[in-house]
Amino acid sequence: MTVDQYDAIGEAFEGFKSLPLTRYGEVPSVLGLVGDVTGRSVLDVACGTGFYSREFKRRGATDVFGVDISVEMIAAARDIERREPLGVRYEVGDVAELDAPEGGFDLALAVQCLNYAEDIATMERMCRNIHRSLVPGGEFFVFAQKPDYAFDCASLETYGFRCEPTGEEGGTGPRVRVTALLEPQPISIVANCPRREVYEESLRAAGFSELEWVPLQVSEEGIRAFGEEFWADLLASPPLEMLRCRA
Repeated sequence: MTVDQYDAIGEAFEGFKSLPLTRYGEVPSVLGLVGDVTGRSVLDVACGTGFYSREFKRRGATDVFGVDISVEMIAAARDIERREPLGVRYEVGDVAELDAPEGGFDLALAVQCLNYAEDIATMERMCRNIHRSLVPGGEFFVFAQKPDYAFDCASLETYGFRCEPTGEEGGTGPRVRVTALLEPQPISIVANCPRREVYEESLRAAGFSELEWVPLQVSEEGIRAFGEEFWADLLASPPLEMLRCRA
């Protein structure tokens, strides 16, 4: 469900970060959740073209390792690294078969990653591999589709996306088609929307504790740019949510 979709996108994936929901919602929410990375080592799973990997390095992380299952995504990330060297390492890899150094990282980030697990066993395996890659007490941050998002609420097209259920049921929850309304060509991706208990039980089975769900926020910059009324529908039914826990 994952590789072909993202191999077809390549560096065009960078365009997602320009859309209002991503620029003023996702990005500041993720960076605010993770907090200060100065002097810390970071594992960025499903890193895509390396947006967050680069951001963490700029913010003072000592070592950043980005992993993604898509060859084309990693090729794009490495190309950006060649053009603008920051010292980020990238490798092609499946998180379900992750071969990262054991106990090597202070924190890990998974943006739209665990929702690609085809079944609960695969999600648990992903979580165990990430747990094994963290130092004791290391933090793990997850960003994904809100598990109980109501698809009958106001449209997200105002914010740059279309989100709709496919009518199919995956092994962890319903399947969802998300379309980024990019110009000149929109890009659609299909993923699962795992149930809340699937996330929680998989993470706990892997050894994580102190699980906390954190709501999506809109940055002050976004409110200044568009006004509070513009964001009212999004904040009334946020489509995305974050989760933090500890190894």
